[in-house]
Amino acid sequence: MLFIGICGASGSGKSTLAEELATMVNKSILIINQDAYYLDHPNLSFEERCRLNYDEPSIFDHDLLYEDVKSLLSGTAVPRKRYDYSQHRRADRTDELLTPHDVIILEGIHAFYDPRMRELMDLKLYMHVEADICLLRRIERDIIERDRTIENIAKQYMTTVKPMFDQYIRNYEQYADVIVAGGGKDAKITEILAGYINNDLHLYRGSRRPAI
Repeated sequence: MLFIGICGASGSGKSTLAEELATMVNKSILIINQDAYYLDHPNLSFEERCRLNYDEPSIFDHDLLYEDVKSLLSGTAVPRKRYDYSQHRRADRTDELLTPHDVIILEGIHAFYDPRMRELMDLKLYMHVEADICLLRRIERDIIERDRTIENIAKQYMTTVKPMFDQYIRNYEQYADVIVAGGGKDAKITEILAGYINNDLHLYRGSRRPAI
C-alpha cells in the first residue's frame, strides 16, 4: 500500500492531479480530501462559524486525520468524513466506510503540516502554480460549487487565503519530493508520475514509514 501526499495553495490543482492520477494508475486509489477534516464548531452560531479562518492549520482535526490514515495503512476501514460548506459543519457518514486501497492520496492545503503525516508518506507532491491562476480557479470553484459571491471570495482571499499562504503553505515546498508546476492538468507530468507509481514506487513501499 502506497501513501501519497499532494499539497499546495487553494486552486493550485491538487484535487485535479489526484483525480487524473486515479484514471492513469493501474492500482486501486482512494483520494482523501483534507477539507473533510475541518474541526466542527457546534456551539458557535452560523455567523460566528462564517468568521473563522478556514485557511489556518489549526482549523483542521489533524489528530483524527492521522489516526484514520494509520488505520487505513494498517488495513482497517474507517468511517467517511464529510464537511457541509453551506453550514460550516461536519457532516460525517457513519454508515459509509473508507476501505484500504493499493494507493491512498491525501490532498489539502496543509497536507504537509503534521510531521507525523509526512513521515507516513511514500511520495510528497507540491503544486507550484502562480497566485493569480490559483485565485481565478478558486473564484470559479466557489461560485459554481459553493454558491459564494465575488465580494465574499475577494474578502476571504485578502483576509485569510493569501496571508496563510505566505505564512505557511508556500513553505511546505521544502518537504516535497517532486514539485509540480502548471497544475493538475499537465498531461506530461501526470503521465510521468503515473508511470512512476505503476512501475517504480512499489520498490520503496513503506521503506521510510515508521512502524504503525
